[in-house]
Amino acid sequence: MPETHDAVTHVRGTSDGAPFATALAFGRHQMTADEPHALGGANAGPPPFAYLLSGLVACTCITLRMYAARKAWPLTGITVDADYHHVPDGAFIERVLHFAGDLSDEQRARLADIAERTPVTLALKAGSDIRTRLGD
Repeated sequence: MPETHDAVTHVRGTSDGAPFATALAFGRHQMTADEPHALGGANAGPPPFAYLLSGLVACTCITLRMYAARKAWPLTGITVDADYHHVPDGAFIERVLHFAGDLSDEQRARLADIAERTPVTLALKAGSDIRTRLGD
């Protein structure tokens, strides 16, 4: 019997129609992933790496808003841009932080420092052990 652990989150993907389109369900939320036409998909939804970046961007925004609120800093908005790059020796993610509000240089630097330690950032940097098994 395999080990059991409490999952932080659960996503179910089902692909049974268009060549690559995949219905994603997590709780009451429904989304679709697909590949663009150029890769043989129907472009019915964002590609998988867009979802990876979305998790990073969302976690960055949420964590930094929480941190600034606890510190009572005048952060009025955050925009995070993220790009996934394939390069000859591997891949990397470029993340750019844009802050709105009357923040000091020290506060901006601290928020950038906190961004390096958000939960999704740490998971991506550490890598994750993926344990694949067959279901019923």
